[in-house]
Amino acid sequence: MPRPQPDRNPIWRHLPIAVYCRHSSIQAIAVTSDPSAFDLSSVRAEFPILARRTYLNSCSLGALSKRSERYLDEFQENWHDMGASAWYQHWLSRIEDLRVLVADFWGSSAAEVACLPSTSAALAMVGESVPTGSRNKVICTELDFPTLPYQWMVKPEIELVVLESPDGIRVDPEQFEAAVDERTLFVATSHVFFTTGYVQDISTLARIAHDAGAYCIIDGYQGAGQVPLKLTDTDVDFYTAGPLKWLCGGPGLAYLYVKSELITQLKPRITSWFATTQQFDFNPSGFEYRPDARRFELGTPALPTVHTALGGQEILDAVGIDQIVNLNNELTNHLINKAHDSGFKIALPELEHRSAIIMIPHEDPISAVAYLAKEGVIVDHRPGFVRISPHFYNIKEEIDHCIEALASY
Repeated sequence: MPRPQPDRNPIWRHLPIAVYCRHSSIQAIAVTSDPSAFDLSSVRAEFPILARRTYLNSCSLGALSKRSERYLDEFQENWHDMGASAWYQHWLSRIEDLRVLVADFWGSSAAEVACLPSTSAALAMVGESVPTGSRNKVICTELDFPTLPYQWMVKPEIELVVLESPDGIRVDPEQFEAAVDERTLFVATSHVFFTTGYVQDISTLARIAHDAGAYCIIDGYQGAGQVPLKLTDTDVDFYTAGPLKWLCGGPGLAYLYVKSELITQLKPRITSWFATTQQFDFNPSGFEYRPDARRFELGTPALPTVHTALGGQEILDAVGIDQIVNLNNELTNHLINKAHDSGFKIALPELEHRSAIIMIPHEDPISAVAYLAKEGVIVDHRPGFVRISPHFYNIKEEIDHCIEALASY
């Protein structure tokens, strides 16, 4: 069913999410949800970098699409043509367009999704929303991106427990279970570990947290866009990710999912004019939280990124997460086999916990990545490893080019 056109009267500010979303005027790309009719060449044509480089670094930055560029052009043209009027006639609608698409992709409702500047901001917002009481313990792991432990490390009232990995690849659910107790406030960890590609079972982690009376917050930045996700089935309380990486939307924006039954229970102690029902009343004498996840928002979002994120999200929607997973699995298996055949030894997660992030040990990864860049191959490095991350728009020949160049270094 088509979404209604936005009401251009400022009364829109009092309406529920998505009432004022509008159709995209951007031309559709030639992809289909029918796997038998999938046209990879048309998808690849959407990403100019693929014609210029062998690009295998989507876990650092997703490729920019022509579709995202067209949305960005629309943003700039509206700015040129309308100035501040573009806020009401276009830009606010685009924020809601994006919110609805993200919610659909995550298997949640738009009322459960907030837009924030970064995952760091999202984590800080959650930390300033949940009352601690007698609970002052947070469980993270040594494999999490540092943003997670940093949030709690600087709070003197918080006892931070950092779980060690038994093998440098994973942390077992049993370790979380042994660490939580009646003082635990959060189990705060990653969906996919950024240095190993290990996919955690976040439903199990949510159960472990809830059994101890704690909350579960997941950093999903390396999961959203490459791992199937239906948040309402996982029972996690909070999940944050953004368009920078696998969602192909660029930097400057993040999304925060808050479980619906928690939203009205929580009153963030840091806030903004986007978080109140009286946003455009400009009345400093009263504040009323929005009844949905927008109460967690921190002011004007990065509008250029809202537009580029729309382009990336629409392409992922058109391809479909199931097809993305299948394509990424094929590429990852080819990468693993090619690397083994070339003499590289890779420490891999078990198959059911494997993602499209592959770490190849190297004694000088910084120099190796610089050499690959000269050979037209874009990958990344982390301490002791060359990190390679194919995405659905890549082909096996690009992986061959990468591994052959790395082997020749």
